[in-house]
Amino acid sequence: MLAGQAPDRGLYFPEKFPQLASDEISAFAKLPYHEIAFRVLSKFTDGIIPENDLAVMCRSAYDFTIPLEKIYGRVHLMRLDQGPTASFKDFAAQMMARMFGRFLREDGKQVTILTATSGDTGAAVAHAFHKIPGVRVIVLFPIAEVSESQRKLMTTLRDNVRTVAIDGKFDDCQAIVKRAFSDPALKHIPLSSANSINIGRLLPQSVYYFYAASRLAKSGEPIVFSIPSGNFGDAMGAVVAREMGLPVKKIIASVNDNDAFPKFLASGIYEKISPSRNSVSNAMNVGHPSNLARLVAVYGGQMDETGKISKQPDLAAMRRDVFSSSISDERTRQSLKDFWNQYQILLEPHGVVAWQGFLDWNAIEPLGDSPAVIVETANPAKFPEEVEKVVGWPPDVPENMLAALRLPEDFDRMGADYEKFRDYLIKCHAA
Repeated sequence: MLAGQAPDRGLYFPEKFPQLASDEISAFAKLPYHEIAFRVLSKFTDGIIPENDLAVMCRSAYDFTIPLEKIYGRVHLMRLDQGPTASFKDFAAQMMARMFGRFLREDGKQVTILTATSGDTGAAVAHAFHKIPGVRVIVLFPIAEVSESQRKLMTTLRDNVRTVAIDGKFDDCQAIVKRAFSDPALKHIPLSSANSINIGRLLPQSVYYFYAASRLAKSGEPIVFSIPSGNFGDAMGAVVAREMGLPVKKIIASVNDNDAFPKFLASGIYEKISPSRNSVSNAMNVGHPSNLARLVAVYGGQMDETGKISKQPDLAAMRRDVFSSSISDERTRQSLKDFWNQYQILLEPHGVVAWQGFLDWNAIEPLGDSPAVIVETANPAKFPEEVEKVVGWPPDVPENMLAALRLPEDFDRMGADYEKFRDYLIKCHAA
């Protein structure tokens, strides 16, 4: 977790997954969220974090609700937008910050966390790590591809948090971060990451899939998850849960116009998209998702950080377990409008991609009587212009977002130039 990325630019991943027995999973039905988190995460932290301490971390990290809202029948919407930055990224960031703080205190070290964000990660990380002793946070974001509220939730912080607007794409930000980790000129700066390239992001994200199943599925009954997917960290959280023993019928990982994965799933040929395509579901504007390397590995293949596949995964098994479709901006807007008109439930562009992806899959493989969860990853108030354009009125804004919108911003700006960023990082470290 402290290293973030492996020295060869690869991603850390468990050699094998600890298992939860069926009776352990069944017991989750009567437990609060923080207790489920403790029982899942303790499988990884055994011998590293004392159980009592981990329990306290989970209780303090997850002090907000996780609504499961019925759409129809056994199909529910899981709202992951109740945390401090109204994003699903809060679930991982809040736990990571507590673990980082503990490990750094134990080791007497300091670390600089480099994070690239396509929208929500930066705000969640900035808030979670704000004023954590021993941690400096530097967040890179594409200046033209984040909403005002997404931006202000991270650029209004000070102290140990710095934000850098990049004149480029999210993939440019991510490439800069990855290059910094393997740059010999930066060896004197202890670097880590809070992106989903860090295994510490995926493990906490597996918990809400266990939680949803515990509330909606019968003991041992497989469940369907439909997940909006950009860098594929959220989808990999569902894969981790499944690998630990959660019965999963299908993982639907739908994307926007950045359709490299559904094309790969259909053809077996992977071609990253460069530059990434800008869509209304901006947090998913990722032309080459880092976590595909992990997904490929789960199915016995090998992909390097550039997207080159040296060993093909078991595509038949992957297609059996995972479905993906590409949802255009036109379909996103129409589906948002249709969903509101039919169910009187307001979604935002990313949740709509998950919903439309579910409809695409259901047209091919009917759900039947199985439980299904549509994952809503952010509050609609983060995209007020787009939502108002479609439904005719702006969404209500949570108080924590209103407070950030009133504060003055402070961020740096530069082109997608690695050498300039390296100089910037060295100056920050020396300050």
